[in-house]
Amino acid sequence: MRPARPFAAALARGPLVLDGGLATQLERQGHDLADALWSARLLRDDPGAIEAAHLAYVRAGARVLITASYQATYEGLARAGVDTAGATRLLARSVALARAAGERARDEVWVAASVGPYGAMLADGGEYRGRYGLSVAELERFHRPRVAALAAAGPDVLALETVPDTDEARALLRAVEGCGVPVWLSYTVAGGRTRAGQDLADAFALAAGDDQVVAVGVNCCDPGEAADAVALAASVTGKPVVVYPNSGEGWDPVAAAWTGAVRFDPGRAGEWIAAGARLVGGCCQVGPPLVAALAAEAGPPGAGVS
Repeated sequence: MRPARPFAAALARGPLVLDGGLATQLERQGHDLADALWSARLLRDDPGAIEAAHLAYVRAGARVLITASYQATYEGLARAGVDTAGATRLLARSVALARAAGERARDEVWVAASVGPYGAMLADGGEYRGRYGLSVAELERFHRPRVAALAAAGPDVLALETVPDTDEARALLRAVEGCGVPVWLSYTVAGGRTRAGQDLADAFALAAGDDQVVAVGVNCCDPGEAADAVALAASVTGKPVVVYPNSGEGWDPVAAAWTGAVRFDPGRAGEWIAAGARLVGGCCQVGPPLVAALAAEAGPPGAGVS
C-alpha cells in the first residue's frame, strides 16, 4: 500500500489535472454501457478497454486517473453472478488498470480509487437524490467492505465521489477510518446545495477537521456551479479543493441521449485554481479533448501555486 504523504505533498505542489468521464470515453471507444454495472461491467468483460480509456486521458494531460470502481459493489456484482472473491479481484483490477495506464506515461500519474455512493449501486439515479431511507450506520456497513478492498489494492487516494447528502458523507468518512489511504470527498450539487437540499457549507464542514481528507469539493454537477462551490469549500475547510463538473449537457431518459450545448469551459480553470482548487477535471461527457484544453489552461503541476 502506498503511504498517504506523497499524494498530499503532490497537492501542495498542485494543481493536478484529473481525467474526464470514464464512461464517456468507453462509449466513444464503441462500448455499450446500458447495464446496471455501467463501466464496471468491463472490469470483467473487457479490462483492456478500460486501460485504453485511462491511457487516452493520460495522453490528454491528466495526471490523476479515477478507477472504474464507481459502480462496482459487492451487492451489484453479486446480482451479475460474481461471487465475493471475484468481486474483490475486480476491485483490485480497477486500481491495477489505472496504474498500468499511468506507468506508460513519462510524468508521474496518481491513481484515485473511486468509491461511488449507494445510489450508484441502485442504478436508478439515486445518487442524484440521496436520502435512501438508510441510517448512517447502515450506509457505513455497505461501504466499508469495498473501501477495505480498494485500499488493499494500493491506490494513492480514495475518491469518495458524487455524494448526494450529508448522511452518506458521514457514513463514508466513518468507513474509511483506519484504511491507511488519504481520501477526497466530493458532493454532487444543484442550486448551491447538496442534491438532497442541504446547506453546502454544512456539508463541507463535515470534513474540515478530518486529517485523512486531503481535498473537498464537487463533481458530477453543472459547470456553472463550480466556481462558487470551490470558493465555499476552500473557505469552510481550509483544505485543497477538488472540482470536476459535467459538460453542462442534459440527459433525456426517454430518448436515452444527451441534449443541449456543452458549457464546460476549460478557460475557467485559472479561476478555480485561484479560488483554491488543486484537483481540476471533468465528469460526464467531458472527454479527452476537453481535458487536454483544461491541462493547457492549468499548466504543469505546481503552476500558479506559491
